[in-house]
Amino acid sequence: MITFLAVVLTALLSVTALLALIRLYRGPSLLDRVIAADMLLATMVGAVGAEAAVNRHATTLPVLVVLSLLGFVGSVSLVRFAVREQA
Repeated sequence: MITFLAVVLTALLSVTALLALIRLYRGPSLLDRVIAADMLLATMVGAVGAEAAVNRHATTLPVLVVLSLLGFVGSVSLVRFAVREQA
């Protein structure tokens, strides 16, 4: 059962990452690319969290915290940049 769950999670997260990469490459505007990069980072957080849950260990918690903070700070700073450009 755990193996099946791991395969399903891997497939879903891979499809999500692939779609985010496509949007990152083809995005017509800067904000589309920023959202795609944020989605890719969220997918990575989900993958690390799923790996920790499947293997039942909490040693990757600092990695999850750092990735989450990186995504938050990156998104906020790019949105502030985009607001300044429009004003």
